[in-house]
Amino acid sequence: MNVLGRAGPANAGPVARLGTYRAADGSEGATVGLDLDRPHAALVVGKRGYGKSHTLGVIAEGAARAAGVVPVVVDPMGEFGGLVEGRPVRAVDAPTVRLAAVPPAAWPGLFGLSTTDPVGALLWEAARTAESLDGMATQIAEVRVDDGVRRAARNHLALAETWGVFDSDGLDPAALLSDGAATVLDCSSLDDRAAAALVRGVAAGLYDACVDGCPDRLPWLLLDEAHAFFDSVAAPALKTVLTRGRTPGVSLVAATQRPGALPGVAVSQSDLLIAHRLTAEPDVNALSRATPTYLTGTLRDRLPTDPGGAVVVDDATESVHGVQIRKRETPHGGADPRASDRPAV
Repeated sequence: MNVLGRAGPANAGPVARLGTYRAADGSEGATVGLDLDRPHAALVVGKRGYGKSHTLGVIAEGAARAAGVVPVVVDPMGEFGGLVEGRPVRAVDAPTVRLAAVPPAAWPGLFGLSTTDPVGALLWEAARTAESLDGMATQIAEVRVDDGVRRAARNHLALAETWGVFDSDGLDPAALLSDGAATVLDCSSLDDRAAAALVRGVAAGLYDACVDGCPDRLPWLLLDEAHAFFDSVAAPALKTVLTRGRTPGVSLVAATQRPGALPGVAVSQSDLLIAHRLTAEPDVNALSRATPTYLTGTLRDRLPTDPGGAVVVDDATESVHGVQIRKRETPHGGADPRASDRPAV
C-alpha cells in the first residue's frame, strides 16, 4: 500500500485505508492509504453530493481502529452516527462544554457584539470570574450599570441558556484521549453559536491537553462544514491548531463545500488537500491561489467530475495523485432522501 502524507516507508506507523489510485481513464490501481503516524492539517473539499463528507467518514473509520490515535468528529448535520455501529465509538447526542470553554474576551463575539460595546463589555467582565450562566447573571445584577445595558446582557444570557450547551459537567477534552474510543459530537440540534462555542472548547482543550502532557493517543479533530466554524468564535482555536498543532501532536481535518469562504490560513497551512468536484469560481480560485509549484498544469484541470473521485495534493512527498475514495464500512447518514424510496400510497 502506498501512503499519502508519508515520505518514509509505507509500514512506518498506522494508516487509514483511503481508496485506490485512479488513472486518467478512470480505471483503478493500487491501494492507497493516509498517514496517521504524524500530525497533519488536511482539507477536504467538494460540492454537495460528490463525496466530501463521505471522505471525512472514511478517514474517521481508519482513525477509529488505528493504534495511538483517537478521532473526535464534529457532526453539524447528524451524518456520522453510523460510525457507532460495530466500532469503539461513543456518540454524544447533546454535547456540552464548561462555561470556561469560551474565554471571557470571546463572549461579546458570541452575540455579534464588539468588545467596546457596553453590553459586550459587561458580558466580558461577568465571564471573568463566573463558572456558570447563573454566576454571570449574578455578576450582572450586582454591577453598577445602566438598566438598559443590564437588561440586554441578561437577555443574551437567557438566550445562551436555551442553547443547552454550557454545563459544569461538560466535556473534558483531555478525557476523550484516555480510553481509545472515537467520539462523534452530534451538533445537529444545536444553535450555530452554541456549536461554535462547543468547537472552540473542544479544539482548545485537545490542543492544551497535548501541550500540557503526553497523552496516550494523539487526537484527530475532524470537522464538517468547516467554513461555518472558521467564521465564528471557534476560529481562534481552530487557527491555533492549524498553525501550531503539529508540534504537540494535534491533527485537524476540515471539510467544506465552500473553500472560498475559508480564511487563507486554512488552505495555506494544510499539508494534505483532498479535492472532489468543484464548480463555483470563488471555490476553485481559493484553491488555485495555494497551488504548489510541483503541480503540473492547473488544479482546475485536475479536479474530478464524478462522485467519489478526488485529487490529492500531498506536501509531504510534494506529489499530486488521482484517487478513488473507497466505500464506507459503516453507514453514511449524509445521503439526500429520495421520494422514490418512499412506499407507494
